[in-house]
Amino acid sequence: MGDKNLYSKLLVDVVIGPTLDKLEKKDISSAQTLRRAISKAETTIPGLTFDLVKGLLKKGEAADRLDMCETLLRLGGTNDSEELRIPRPEPAFKTLFKCACDLKLILSRIPDQIYDRKQFLETIKEIASSIKILLDAVNRVINDIPPSDGASKQILEERKKEFVRFSKKFSNTLKEYFRDTNQNHNVFLSANNLIHQTNLILKTVKQECC
Repeated sequence: MGDKNLYSKLLVDVVIGPTLDKLEKKDISSAQTLRRAISKAETTIPGLTFDLVKGLLKKGEAADRLDMCETLLRLGGTNDSEELRIPRPEPAFKTLFKCACDLKLILSRIPDQIYDRKQFLETIKEIASSIKILLDAVNRVINDIPPSDGASKQILEERKKEFVRFSKKFSNTLKEYFRDTNQNHNVFLSANNLIHQTNLILKTVKQECC
């Protein structure tokens, strides 16, 4: 159930969200209605979006040929959704958005690079560096939040802690992978979780600071 819920959230971020953004330019009312309906349905029945997409793939006889975990990881580097964009022009917010995009893009390269040990090790170094840079960017945004807005500061601090927790899980998954290279699926899943946590940081900043 946990994986299905994650896949649903990623599908909303990287597939459905950008599609609704395009619809919004032609029919804002319909796009907003669909967005609210999907959000409500997913809240009521977690994993519904994944079930819907999986059903469509099965109907088209493509379900067995597509690894959802790997496919979502490849798509995770896209940043077309308005839901993930931070409109504030200040340097701290622009830097945070760029750092988040950079990390997701590097993570999305994992399926192409994991089977080349030398290349993959270089990618892991890039990911570790990008995680640190993103955390520094989050700290700068937190420091920019006025003391009078302590609630928003606390919410973002908690989101950062959750991101750190999943970063450590990702690191442990990599260690397990190098002991047993058949566990590539676990690496893909952990990377998807890290992308999701990165998206949650962007959404939290947008909700609390914009």
